[in-house]
Formats: sequence, C-alpha cells, structure tokens
Amino acid sequence: MRAQEITFLKLVQGDKQFQVPLYQRTYSWGREQLKRLWEDVCELVDQHLSGESTAPHFLGSVVLAPGQIQAGGVQRWLVVDGQQRLTTLMLAFAALRDHLREAGDARGADRVHRQLLVNEFHEGLDHYRLLPTQADREAYTACVQSRAEAGGSDNIGAAYRFFRGAIAEGQENGDERWTTTVETVLKDLLSIVEITAEPGDNVYRIFESINNTGVGLSQSDLLRNYVFMLLPKRGERVYQELWLPMQQSLGPKNLELLVWLDLVVRGHHKTKQSEIYREQQKRLQPLAGDEEALQREIAGLAERGRRFLRIIEPRREPSPALRAVLERLADWGGQTHYPLALHLLDLVDAGRTTSDDAAEALLYVESYLVRRLICQTPTTGLNRIFMEAPKELETDRSAAEAVRRFLSGRRRRWPSDEELREAIRSKPFYWSGRPPQRGYILRRLEESHRPTEPVDFAKASLSVEHVLPQRPAPAWLELLADETEPDQTPQELHDLLVHTLGNLTLSGDNTKLSNHPFERKQQILESSALRMNQEIASAQRWGKAEILARADRLTERAVRLWPGPVGGVKPTGEEWPGWAELRAALVAMPSGTWTTYGDIAELIGSHPVPVGAYLSSNPTVIGAYRVLTAEGRISASFHWADDGDRQPPQELLESEGVGFDASGRAHRAQRLTAAELATLLGKDVTQPVSHDPLPDEEDAAAAERFRTQLRENCPEAFDGVMTALGFWRRQGGHVTYGRHEETSCFPMLDTGTSRRPQQLWPFGIYPVSGTVEVVFQHLRSRSPFDDTEQRRELLHRLNEIDGIELPEAKLELRPSFPVRVFAEHGDEICGVLDWFVHTAALDLARRD
Repeated sequence: MRAQEITFLKLVQGDKQFQVPLYQRTYSWGREQLKRLWEDVCELVDQHLSGESTAPHFLGSVVLAPGQIQAGGVQRWLVVDGQQRLTTLMLAFAALRDHLREAGDARGADRVHRQLLVNEFHEGLDHYRLLPTQADREAYTACVQSRAEAGGSDNIGAAYRFFRGAIAEGQENGDERWTTTVETVLKDLLSIVEITAEPGDNVYRIFESINNTGVGLSQSDLLRNYVFMLLPKRGERVYQELWLPMQQSLGPKNLELLVWLDLVVRGHHKTKQSEIYREQQKRLQPLAGDEEALQREIAGLAERGRRFLRIIEPRREPSPALRAVLERLADWGGQTHYPLALHLLDLVDAGRTTSDDAAEALLYVESYLVRRLICQTPTTGLNRIFMEAPKELETDRSAAEAVRRFLSGRRRRWPSDEELREAIRSKPFYWSGRPPQRGYILRRLEESHRPTEPVDFAKASLSVEHVLPQRPAPAWLELLADETEPDQTPQELHDLLVHTLGNLTLSGDNTKLSNHPFERKQQILESSALRMNQEIASAQRWGKAEILARADRLTERAVRLWPGPVGGVKPTGEEWPGWAELRAALVAMPSGTWTTYGDIAELIGSHPVPVGAYLSSNPTVIGAYRVLTAEGRISASFHWADDGDRQPPQELLESEGVGFDASGRAHRAQRLTAAELATLLGKDVTQPVSHDPLPDEEDAAAAERFRTQLRENCPEAFDGVMTALGFWRRQGGHVTYGRHEETSCFPMLDTGTSRRPQQLWPFGIYPVSGTVEVVFQHLRSRSPFDDTEQRRELLHRLNEIDGIELPEAKLELRPSFPVRVFAEHGDEICGVLDWFVHTAALDLARRD
C-alpha cells in the first residue's frame, strides 16, 4: 500500500471512475454530518476572502484498490473506504454546478461538470467519475444529470438539497467572489489522504481493519501522554496531586471538553475539538525541558477544571446570584455558553469582577439564547459567537456591560423587543428548540407571577398543552369561524394560531384536557396550581382575540425576564429571518412534492398574503413553483423571472412526479404540511401524545375504547382491522393503545437485542379520523428500516394495495391512507405485515 496527501481535484482528475463495491453500505450521511462539513468549508471561505493564510482542512482518508482497465476505457478504482466523503463532495459539486447555471454562469457550470463530475468522452456508466452502489445509483445519477427527479427523499437527494440551499443562502449573504471561493475551497483546500492498495492486497481485510471496533485514544489521553513524557522527574507527583484528581472529578468526556475550553478562553477560538492535542502540544512545546513551568501549566488547568465543575454542577458555586443563573443555564441545556461562562468565572476568581457582575452578564447570555429560540433565529454560527467572546470582550467596562455590548453586535442577531412581540404572536413556538427548552420558557413565565406557594417543578410531571387543540372538534372550528379573514377558512386560522406561545401552557392533565370544548378545559384549568392556567380559565371563550391578547401579556413578562440588546430596536435594513426560513423550507422539499402558501405561513409565522407577495417579487427563489394555492392549483400571480424556455410550473411538477387531476389540482397525498416542512428542516416537531405508542402493557379499557370508536366511525373496516391485529399477534407481535380521546392503536414488535432493546411498528391506526399513519419517520432510525431501500420496499408493497397511494417523496415522514382500505384488502395488508415481521426477524438474527 502507498499513501499520499492530495486535494480533491487532483484525486478525481483524469479518466477515472471510483466504484463503490456492493459490500459497502448505502450513502448514510445526515444533516448533522453535512452541517459540520459545510461549517468547515465556510470557515475556509471566510479566511480566503479576508486574505488570511489558509491551511488545507484535513477531511480524512480514502482507501482505493485498482480495478480492471479496459482498452480505451477509464481507470477503475474500488472505494474500499471513504465512499461517504467522496459521494458528499460529488453532490456538493453537483449543487454548485446547478447554482452557477441558474445564476447565469454557464461557463462556470460547465467547468465544474467536466472537471469533477463526469468523464466527458465516455458514455454509459463510464461517464460518471463516481459510481455508487446500485441502491444509490439512480438517485445519484439524477443529481449529476440534473434530471427533474434530482433531490428525492433518500439520503442522496437530501444531501444534494442541503448543498443547494447552503450555497444559495451563502451567496445571498456574501459578495460576488463568494461562490468562486467556495469552488476553490472544495477543489483545492480540502485535504484527503489517498491510500492505494496494490493488486495483490486483500481489500476486504483492509476494509475490516480500518473499520474495526477498537476504541482509540481520546484527545485528552494523547495530551496526558505527551505532558508526562516531558516530566520524567516530577511526573508521578504531578499526576497524583493534580492530574488524577482532575480526571476523577470531571470524567473522560468533561476532561476532554475542559482541555478544549482551556484553548478557547486563551483566544484559540478557531480550534476544533478534533484538534485539541495538536494545538495544546504546539502551545506547550516551548516549555519542554522546564518541568517547573509544565507543573504550573497543569496546576492552572486543574484550577480551571474546578471552575468548570461549577458550571456543570452549579450547586458548587458559593455565590447565590451566580449559582441561580448557572442553574438556569444548566436547565436550558447544551454547551454553547461554556466558553463565556468559564471566562467569567476566571475573572471572578482573579478578582477582576464580582460575582454579581458575572451573574448579570450570564443573565444576558440566557436572554440571548431564549430570545433567539422564541424568534426561531437560525443557530448557524452560534457556537462560534460564544467561542469568540472571551477574546473579543471589551476590558474597559464591567463584564455585564461588555457581554451585553458584544452580543448586541449587528451580525449576532439578538432579537429586539419588537421582534420578540411579533414572534410570540405568530411563530409556531411548539416547534422551537427542544422540548425541555420549551418547557423551561413556560416555567420561567409561570415563575414570573411570583406566587406565594410556588410549584415544585422538579417534582411536578408537567408537559406542554395546547388550549386550542391540535386536532379540533367541529365546535372549536365553529368558534373560530367568527374571526376568520376574507377567503380564510377556520382550519387555516386554527393552523396559524395553534402552535403559538399564546395558546400554550403547562399541565399535568393533558389526557383529561385533550380536545374537549373550552368550557370543559376551563373547569380543569381552574383547579390548577399554576397562575397562568387560572388566568386562561378566567377567559369567557378561547379564540383568536384571546390567544393574541395572552401573547401580548406573555411578551410583557418575557421582556422583564430577558432584557434585550443595547438600543433594544430592530436594526434597519436587515431582512426578516422568516424569509430565510422560507427559502430553506423550499430547498428542503424532495422532488415530487408541493405545499401551500398557508403551510409556509404557518411554518415561518407569517400570513399567506405576504408569503405570496414575497414569492411574486422573488421568483428566482429555488422551488418557488412548488408553492400552490390551498386547492392545489398554480397561483395566477406566479411567473418566472425571465421569459426564457422554462417549463410551465405544472409541467415541471409533473416531470418531478407530482400528479394533477383533470381540473388542474395537485394530488393531496403529495402535499407537504407545515409540520412536515418543519421536520425536513430538522425542527423537533413533537407529535400529539396520542400519535405515539405507550410503553405499557396492553390496556383492556383502551382496547375496548378503540374497538368502540372503530365500530362507530369506520364500521365497514372493523372486521378487517381486527383480523389484521389478530394476525399480528400470531406472528409474535403485541398491540398498544393511546390514551387520548381518540384512542389510537399500534401493532408493536420487539426486535432489540439484550444489549440494545428496540421496538418497531409499521403504522398507527386512528379510528375517529379514519386514517392509518405509516411511520417512516420513526422507522428511519431503527434497523433494518434505517436502510432507505427497506422503507421503499415497505412503501411499494403497501402501494400495490388498491386505495393506498403513499408518495415516495415522504419516505422520511408519516404519510397516511384511509382505514377503509381494511374493509376489502385486509388479507393483503396481512401479507405486508408478514413481510415486515420476516424482514425484522432476519435483521435480528444477523445482529445476534
């Protein structure tokens, strides 16, 4: 074998083809891996544009084995390891090429296509520089060929769509050199180690060796070994007195985090956690030979470790004011604030500021994080902001004032009072952040009432409750009908209000509250110990006016709890963040789907009219043609930006796979709702509790309630559903039921090992709404259905049954079909269930 460090451009140039062998898994990179790579690319772009010296970023290794060479053909290489990186970069270049083409740079698009994606003078499969496994091939070649179906619902399509959106958004915020610099970085500044096997090498053994399960040394392990190699005389004493106590008190993960934070607060804010050892080694190298100086460094690190413990375990902090805000930040969760918090504790212990001043500074940190979440400000760059803070804070003023001024910087997006008010009135707060953070904000708003007998939130079992229900009964829609705007249905008004903060509260009685009429909810909320619930119960009705009025009252409390930036007003000339979210949502849509102006409005906290106006005035937005009216028609106001040879929107949608009926309405099954768009954007879209199976054993009362509801609402399907559930039990499965007013049913299967328990369920049955929800969204994280091909096979088998039409574009979501299908096709559904159980059993046998 031989190895060399090489750029991506040099790796792929020439008449070559990189073939991914059949034994390799399919492409599996998800949003998190793509985001990390893109952040590294953007950092290199910024350095290059600012004129800084730009060192290549090491991406990893690629192991290749020579394949057959045909006369006049391409040089084939088997990709033994590294196919995820190769495929990702090829998809990034496909997205860059298409961006250049749409921007009018035909020459640049042609250059990228010929240099990197294809072997220009070869045809058939030889035409492609990269040839994935058969399972990924169709999706990949669609992207390379710019076919209409490019950007489908699988991981290949998702990665292509990710880069399309990232490049478009970067261009929006950059100058005319930005896209060219991205091309330069991708070609020349991503370093890859090319490891080439010789013809006689056993490539399968190489693959196994590279992907073994051994646990490597951590960055802190490497640093410890290096440091104590430099302490031949003092090493044992320094280890026993300083390093070992620090290691035992923090644990391995927090020790590694401390060693990274130590660099960050020293000003090395660009250091990645994968580079800790190298950077610390570089810093300590000049001290080699001076054991006393090295001992002082370890003592300083141990002292900083004790401060770090006060951040992760706030009970250790002696100052009540500082302890209180550290506890709140610990409740908030995450590590974003760690660099700034550690820097502030450094200042306190050095006597350079007071505990009260540091506490006020951290209150601004809390406010910054909370306001951004409520306003759904993108988190891109958030970690970088807090990593830069220790170095950038002004030192000629108090720590609190310095932190507030720093976070108020123009590009740091600390929402003003005005932005906070609008977000609380209109943004779908229920999809913001993580569930504990949403609960934290509601808890703090409740605590702001300062009750004489406060609730013990640590012991109370509370969850977020919608007052206006997520699935409203007719009486609720009748109430909203009086407040609709012209051409707005009660359901559309409901969708704009239901997830906003003004409609949400905390309760331990979610099951009792359910979607009962407001009069019944009043009775339950009146007896609540929470002041916010008593306030809601005092209302005469619960509609748009009451929800918005409560939103304004909550805003007043939020402004007092979480002070705003210096100046406190929205910066002039800045684009409203909702439009960036709109663009991201349209890019995230798989080919073969459509959405409505109302769905987009619900997602971004706007209204269908301004959404339509924005798209009309910005027709170059990627995917704008996928936004249709509520009836599924092309809007009369839609037009392309130029009079070129663009296909009419309906023809373009049809070429992607969207079906239309004779009157020009798109098929409803292919519509993406606001919740589905939010899911595609990576938001934590918590489904109603009744949608998810409970871990309890089968409950006889719930089972009887399900049967009663099914018999009353879908009598023709009753026998078919019961037969299918009986068949499922005979196959070794069991059934669980929801506990809400609509009692859902889930056929469950235990497929885990003793070490890793796991449950699978193919769908949920809802007897009142008459739908069967196929849970691809859950299956995608559970073996064997984490393989896209297995989920696609399930979809195809279901679609062979008359009455079921699940769009392939929803392989990541939760599409549904009518319960009535069980009436005539119960046996066919049992056949699908039999295949599902058999597939899961084979996978379990393989894992055992």
